[in-house]
Amino acid sequence: MKIRKGDAVVVLAGKFRGQRATVEEALPGRDKVVLDSLNIVKRHTKQSGATMQAGIIDKFMPLHVSNVALWCGGHKGPARVGFEIKDGVKTRVCRKCGEAL
Repeated sequence: MKIRKGDAVVVLAGKFRGQRATVEEALPGRDKVVLDSLNIVKRHTKQSGATMQAGIIDKFMPLHVSNVALWCGGHKGPARVGFEIKDGVKTRVCRKCGEAL
């Protein structure tokens, strides 16, 4: 998976298409990402023991990684990711403008 925690991304498909956010959590085993301010749902929970609070809570739900793309500041748009190895260091680069991501 080419998207990591802390990356700036733009949503390509779905309810939040066109909006930008940062990745809070990457779930590579499930090919999903959790974004900081998007895809929030309400969950109705009941109290289970003394630790869990009952009521309506906001929960960040993951989006599939195919529905988001990295944001490139070079050409101000979504980026396809390529890799370059310089001096033994592997870096991610934008395929369109060549800028390091």
